[in-house]
Amino acid sequence: MSLDTSTLYLVATMVAAMLGAMLLFFGNQENIPALIWWGTAYLLGAASVALWTLASGTLGEMLSLALNAVGFVACGMVWNASRVFHGRKPNLPGLVLGAMAWIAAVMTLAPEAAELRLTIGAGIVAIYAALTATELWSDRRRTMRKRWPAIVVPVMHGFVLMLPILLGDLLHPQDGKFSGSIWVTVFAIELVLYAVGTVFLIFMLVSERTVSAHKTAAAIDPLTGMFNRRGFAEACSRVIEREAHAGRPVTVLIFDIDHFKKINDRFGHPAGDEILKLFAVIVVNALRLSDLSGRIGGEEFAALLPCSLEEGVIAAERVREAFADSGIVDDAGPVDTTVSIGVAGGPAGTELEVLLAAADTALYQAKRSGRNRVEAAEELPLSLENWRRKTAGLALPASSRPVAGLV
Repeated sequence: MSLDTSTLYLVATMVAAMLGAMLLFFGNQENIPALIWWGTAYLLGAASVALWTLASGTLGEMLSLALNAVGFVACGMVWNASRVFHGRKPNLPGLVLGAMAWIAAVMTLAPEAAELRLTIGAGIVAIYAALTATELWSDRRRTMRKRWPAIVVPVMHGFVLMLPILLGDLLHPQDGKFSGSIWVTVFAIELVLYAVGTVFLIFMLVSERTVSAHKTAAAIDPLTGMFNRRGFAEACSRVIEREAHAGRPVTVLIFDIDHFKKINDRFGHPAGDEILKLFAVIVVNALRLSDLSGRIGGEEFAALLPCSLEEGVIAAERVREAFADSGIVDDAGPVDTTVSIGVAGGPAGTELEVLLAAADTALYQAKRSGRNRVEAAEELPLSLENWRRKTAGLALPASSRPVAGLV
């Protein structure tokens, strides 16, 4: 069964135009600049290929050259769309460089060198496809198990594009019927599949980013930019598990800003919000990059430090002194910026809930003792004691263990 190449190209352009309109619509609706770039590229490419296919015999040489140049600009826009999607600025010189190289090649080569011009054009498209794949590869914040299709598709497109043309140059250098051979038919079919597959990957990337943004929003406190209670607990569980495997202790700090209700009543809630943001900055600056911190409610903050209790107390004193020395002055007078801190530590594997409960007890002791101070938990968490007893019981000889029902 023979397939008409012109019909295949028209089908490809109609599919590309429809997908481009869809991308443009969603890009405007959701205010996603990358989708607008992708949609415009699809529409430009579809228009140039359609006009060239329908009227290639009636177009003048200059108009045909311009249509081809527009197609290469569309390829450059696809590459720039991937840059914009990852937060980079568009590369405007690179956008038109392919079109300029094509025009220069056509103006330089002899008219009978049709195969060479075809090879140069395919090479330009393949280079843009490789640049797109490179742009996606450079953003490795997501696991490659999810990202590999977005890289493989443009690479395969460039390979499929170049292979038939290069083979045609090698095997049929004098064959004037190459433009109607099976290789061009294969490329026309691949063009349809590439257009559909690329849009699928675009929406996959956008969906992945949207889900990631929602997860981040659910784990971040909007006022301070720190973890909220949920995000803090999830991040701490991973750190505690990691430290447990290494046999290292962990320490939890709970901060409570003193007389925060009086600050709100005297200076107003906007001033109170500024105090919270200031304290968040002080905590982050006073702790190490490996430490976790978050706002777990109202004026209460917490931090998890992979260190001993003694080192945790030193870090807590550093935060307390920095906040007390902040010297905030409002129109209504100086603002009293002090904080009470409870510290609790345990060996590897201690649960976060246990550490928080012990640190909370120490925090109330700091409040009762006059505030603006650091108190460390003196007793081991109860569940840790139970765990130690259970471990010791398993280590006893069978004859020494208590018999169930007799104790």
